[in-house]
Amino acid sequence: MSTTISVRLPDAIAKNLNEIAKITERPKSYFIQKALDIYLKDQVDLQIAIDRLRDVSDPVISLEEMKRELDV
Repeated sequence: MSTTISVRLPDAIAKNLNEIAKITERPKSYFIQKALDIYLKDQVDLQIAIDRLRDVSDPVISLEEMKRELDV
């Protein structure tokens, strides 16, 4: 199942999207879906990192401590 969503793009992004779609012979929606999927996964990772930084029970170690622990 899929959902249709309208989005307004700046002209430069729309032009780049049209060009890459033409060159690769793929639909523009393919690239929009891929880009959005990557972006959303990155946002989840970022939120996890921020939550861990704010968690006082999650110890933070220095780079030197990490190197010692990993014997690097």
